[in-house]
Amino acid sequence: MSVAYTVTALVTAAANAFSGFAAMTRLKPIMRVLGPALARAGVPESWLGWPIGALKALGAAGLALGLLGVPLIGTAAAAGLVLYFVCALYTHIRVGDHSPTFALAGVFLGLAVATLALDPALTLAPAR
Repeated sequence: MSVAYTVTALVTAAANAFSGFAAMTRLKPIMRVLGPALARAGVPESWLGWPIGALKALGAAGLALGLLGVPLIGTAAAAGLVLYFVCALYTHIRVGDHSPTFALAGVFLGLAVATLALDPALTLAPAR
């Protein structure tokens, strides 16, 4: 397992774990920004527990399992996070919302893509 993958997966897992926790608990400082962004995007606040917060937390847990020795779970978690954030960006684009949460979703997508791209389970072994 490369250092680049390990660091990227750890950062991605930590960011999504915090984001998922903040969404599920409706952390007040986060809700000051997230509440209006949800309204602009047409997403009900009732979705903060499921699917928004739970999927981020599950993605973070899957990445952690991948780092702990269950590589295909880590790969599936990274792919799931890529899909999640592509859908999140699409949701913002479709309503013309280019708020800071739109940019943050782009950062999270970049982290998930980098984690998936560096995933050792997807690299080809050199021919012998």
